[in-house]
Amino acid sequence: MKKILLLSDTHSHIDDTILKYVALADEVWHAGDIGDLAVTDAIKKLKPLRCVYGNIDDAKARLEFPLHNRFMCEGVDVWITHIGGYPGKYNSNIKAEMDTNPPKLFICGHSHILKVMFDKKHNLLHMNPGAAGKSGFHQVRTMLRFVIDGDKIKDLEIIEMEKKG
Repeated sequence: MKKILLLSDTHSHIDDTILKYVALADEVWHAGDIGDLAVTDAIKKLKPLRCVYGNIDDAKARLEFPLHNRFMCEGVDVWITHIGGYPGKYNSNIKAEMDTNPPKLFICGHSHILKVMFDKKHNLLHMNPGAAGKSGFHQVRTMLRFVIDGDKIKDLEIIEMEKKG
């Protein structure tokens, strides 16, 4: 069993609230738009990190993290990418792979909109944790946490942090 903290779109922002939740997780997954690598360095000091780079990330981030990160967590096939779209509107760069070899859990960021939905066509769970950072149009900073237990994804929680500004 693994307790996962899922965040995205930190845009160089890390604070005690985020780090409090990092400390409670077994692993942290970041779906891109890290900004300053001080964010991921702070997370890695506390917990194992799986991460992808996003469209705002520089060459240093792109050397350290992949565009796509596909892996097994317990019995769950996970695919994280930054710009992935959502069920019915997947990004054209991933659509063929999604059609022929879908994961069980598909995670993306980019939109700054928290969204969790089941994709019936591909038989997968889609998650976007929204944005944990302070840059962007979102009004509330959000993250997700959940448990992977064998091949089950359970105990999903939405974490809402203070409003921006």
